[in-house]
Amino acid sequence: MTQDFFAGDTRTNRERMLAGDLYLGGEDPESARLAQRAVQLADAYHRAAVADEAVARPLLEALVGTLGAGAFVKPPLFVDYGENIHIGPGTFINYNLTALDVATITIGAHCQIGPSVQLLTPTHPIDPAPRRAHLEAALPIVIGDNVWLGGGVIVCPGVTIGDNSVIGAGSVVTRDIPADVVAMGSPARVIRSVNG
Repeated sequence: MTQDFFAGDTRTNRERMLAGDLYLGGEDPESARLAQRAVQLADAYHRAAVADEAVARPLLEALVGTLGAGAFVKPPLFVDYGENIHIGPGTFINYNLTALDVATITIGAHCQIGPSVQLLTPTHPIDPAPRRAHLEAALPIVIGDNVWLGGGVIVCPGVTIGDNSVIGAGSVVTRDIPADVVAMGSPARVIRSVNG
């Protein structure tokens, strides 16, 4: 049972989650409350943006942890908590962002994020026993300044993408990508410098 996994650990599941340790998913009332708040704010943002983007912005600001000046997110967007997402100034995010922010997701300044991009921080054990017991963890994602993620890019847990890099549409980024390169594929591999 899950009690065996946490023997001697008196922390709540949310405390374990925020520490980046294994925790029991779906069992923490505060996490459940914050997840429901995020769903409601994301929905309200989408509906408000249809009527008036200026009126919608405060809802987006309430949803995410940080929203830089001039940053824009086209709805709909889908998040776990929202509060662990930090978006730099001047960044543009197209339709259908899925940002599972169990761990922190940091998006730098002046980024271009294509439609249907997925930023996925949750991880699950390879060992079937703890996975069957619904244990999970998360690793942060960091996207540097002036990065372009093409449509449908998937960024996996724990990945950092360096400044100015470009990730080709449909790529799956499973490891860190350095600054100033173009990478693509599944898994994404560096194919050249951004300068040719």
